[in-house]
Amino acid sequence: MLATLVLAADQFSKHLALENLPLQQQVPVFGDFLSFYLVKNPGAAFSLGEGVTWIFTIALAAVAGVIVWLAVTRVRSRLWAVVMGLLLGGVLGNLTDRLFREPGFPVGHVIDFINTPWMWFFPGMSPAIYNIADIFIVGDMIAVALLVLVGVHMDGTREPRRGREEESTILGEGDETPPGGDVAGFGDEFPVANPDAGIPRDERGLPPLSEAEQRAVEREADREAGGDRRDA
Repeated sequence: MLATLVLAADQFSKHLALENLPLQQQVPVFGDFLSFYLVKNPGAAFSLGEGVTWIFTIALAAVAGVIVWLAVTRVRSRLWAVVMGLLLGGVLGNLTDRLFREPGFPVGHVIDFINTPWMWFFPGMSPAIYNIADIFIVGDMIAVALLVLVGVHMDGTREPRRGREEESTILGEGDETPPGGDVAGFGDEFPVANPDAGIPRDERGLPPLSEAEQRAVEREADREAGGDRRDA
């Protein structure tokens, strides 16, 4: 659906350009920021490869096929589906020109008409002239790169965050120790200390002493220790 909308928008804009713009003449729109300049491009960006148009036709067809294959077999994420759909629409827009425009199949010229004079890529070269399909192709390639960088997979899963991985140590994720059990991941190699060790059986399970009771116990222990020293 998205691919169809992009393809329709691209072809309609090219139709309007062919009907209303003079060929290879500057038509200002917003001063030096945006203008229309209609050209029929047999090559790639910056008119490179003008003599081998058929190679670009094969390349576009191959890219479209790969996108469809990925969408059918790999993509399960709605975000990836949107990106791939828009990208496919842009590729089909230029592929349609290669297949059906003059001078003929499969060496048709791509219709370019959008010119941004301030945007150039290499010193000494003229700014690129492009179309709606090119905008979606470049924009969605950037989106693909961002999705890969942030770790969003085509099936919708995400890469675990590095911080989460660093929190996990050799003792197991988060060093989690189940109550009364062994250290996670090591069986009985690291037994857990018995919390009742050293406590008389008849005193186990009793509530802890208050602060006043603890001081009284300490004073009694001191008196008994002093008595033992005198007896000695």
